[in-house]
Amino acid sequence: MHITTSVSGAAAQITPHGAIDYDTLPALRAAAAGLPHDVTQVTWNLYDASFIDVSGLHLLTDTPHQDGRPPRQTEVAGLTPQSLRLLRLASELFPAQEFARLLPATTPTARAA
Repeated sequence: MHITTSVSGAAAQITPHGAIDYDTLPALRAAAAGLPHDVTQVTWNLYDASFIDVSGLHLLTDTPHQDGRPPRQTEVAGLTPQSLRLLRLASELFPAQEFARLLPATTPTARAA
């Protein structure tokens, strides 16, 4: 897995290139933990994530509160059909985790068969 990180002021974008699963989760968490202390907004750009399992959901709910850092707002961009389906399913099954806030304002609906 290759990870691209960019920082602009208090905002950062992390772009994983490849599958997001249990094996790649530690490297992705390390990328988020290595962000500067003043970063308060993290966008996970998933356009190049070839596959995402439940580990990807953990990334979206992890909010570091260490070393006196302020809480980070998490956003997603570049949702692929698979990641969008996973996020929708998670928002239905686990409403308390508030995955619905990460969904685009308008998402395509499934076509009737």
